[in-house]
Amino acid sequence: MNTLFPALTLLAELNIVRTDGGQWSPYLVGACIGLLSVLTFYVSNKPIGASTAYARVAGMLGLAVAPRHTQSLKYFKDNPPKVGWELMLVIAVIAGAFLAAWSGGELTGQLLPTMWQNRFGIDSDALRLVTAFIGGIFMAFGARMAGGCTSGHGISGTLQMAVGSWISAICFFVGGIATAIVIYHT
Repeated sequence: MNTLFPALTLLAELNIVRTDGGQWSPYLVGACIGLLSVLTFYVSNKPIGASTAYARVAGMLGLAVAPRHTQSLKYFKDNPPKVGWELMLVIAVIAGAFLAAWSGGELTGQLLPTMWQNRFGIDSDALRLVTAFIGGIFMAFGARMAGGCTSGHGISGTLQMAVGSWISAICFFVGGIATAIVIYHT
């Protein structure tokens, strides 16, 4: 008897690739992220992390605007502003999010989700863009101050069982829940 056939039947029954709504399975995506983490450690001897990309982009912008000042900063002496694998990871995450939304039938082209419209009105496009931009700045700043982001602490750090990363991951969830309550309370 072929032992592979029952395993494939079980996988098909579990439907680990897609959920009922067309979204990607969190089990499959989680396994792929774990595999990516292992490969990243193996190939680069560094953990996955995205917040370094923001510092490097800021350094590249600094070199374009004020090169002497940027080159004089200790951080950029130790970490030269350049396109590295972290920036490629950020670009790949954006491309992957687009692919997931498109393949799951969730790419609507709608700027304002229904929940946002219900809370802030249908004519709040500018508010949405400004809020997202400012929120992104705060998140990037916070990630740099915390020594890592959700990928650096939440994935790589927790895989290494780092206590600080587990504390950070718990705080990410608590902060996300608190923010959702503040923004979307009814």
